[in-house]
Amino acid sequence: MPDNAVPGLDRLDRAILRELQADGRLSNVELAKRVRLSPSPCLRRVKSLEDRGFIQGYTAVLDRSRMRRDLHVFVQVSLASQRQDTLRAFERAIADLDEVMECYLIAGESDYLLGVAVADLDAYQRFYTKKLGEVPGITSLRSLVSMKTVKYTTALPL
Repeated sequence: MPDNAVPGLDRLDRAILRELQADGRLSNVELAKRVRLSPSPCLRRVKSLEDRGFIQGYTAVLDRSRMRRDLHVFVQVSLASQRQDTLRAFERAIADLDEVMECYLIAGESDYLLGVAVADLDAYQRFYTKKLGEVPGITSLRSLVSMKTVKYTTALPL
């Protein structure tokens, strides 16, 4: 078994996942052709991958600039306390902020790392002062403005 092999996935499962990560809109007939299966067994395998949780859903990836979300800012957040109630309150507040695309609890100097998508610096300044800055328990915020996307993918290696 290769180092990166995932238990419960054989060669065909990995091929199916690779194709669906590249194009989640593939018809079952086209997917079956690409992975060299007939349509019925291919559909059974996809259903099994969904049922077992390997496929969690299907989504469309939107163009940020066409959606007027050109500016991507990473924000390091430090909280006053790491008590569970403080963490839960912060996470609830962040979940309600549409500008926050990602939120990770991290180890290190900060407590959380946010990925924020807004139209421009003026929009970020408004978000920072009127929304994020008002979240209780925050002691410091450090903004890192992305100047260029060098690599972005949602596809996991298989």
